[in-house]
Amino acid sequence: MVNRNFTPFPILTTERLTLRQLSIEDGQAIFALRSDAEINKYLGRQPSRTIEDAIHFINKINDSIRKNDSIYWAITLTSSEIFVGTICLFDFSNEKNSCEIGYELMTKFQGQGIMKEAAEVVIDYAFQALNVQKIVAFTHFENQNSTKLLAKLNFVKSKETDKENPDLIIFNLTP
Repeated sequence: MVNRNFTPFPILTTERLTLRQLSIEDGQAIFALRSDAEINKYLGRQPSRTIEDAIHFINKINDSIRKNDSIYWAITLTSSEIFVGTICLFDFSNEKNSCEIGYELMTKFQGQGIMKEAAEVVIDYAFQALNVQKIVAFTHFENQNSTKLLAKLNFVKSKETDKENPDLIIFNLTP
């Protein structure tokens, strides 16, 4: 069974990164991330139009964490505390002993191995601390960067398809 208790919030660190909880002070960074057309291209969501949209999103995320429904980290560079992206675990299933992973990285920080580094520590957290037995990832078939990242992380392309969105490829990872 999945062991979900996100209090206190689990701060994760790597050689270059600190993964911490979002705060209202991240409003501008979340707005920049969620309003970037390049990042939104494959996500099928409405971009943030105002800082208020971003702050509402942060409050919604932190409420979900308080309820132990999902866990969502701001990814920052440890040396400078610069916000570079986000990574989350959500859609937990006790029946399947699984969860889904999602991530997004500011365009100017892509291609530097940052998301691989962040994902490795989050995957380890999911398997070790949460006792998840499967992590699922969905990515748009045209999103080659995400597909390559999932391959580097040893995710396996599923034979299943997303019936609601046939443009998505499903990947699975087991310990």
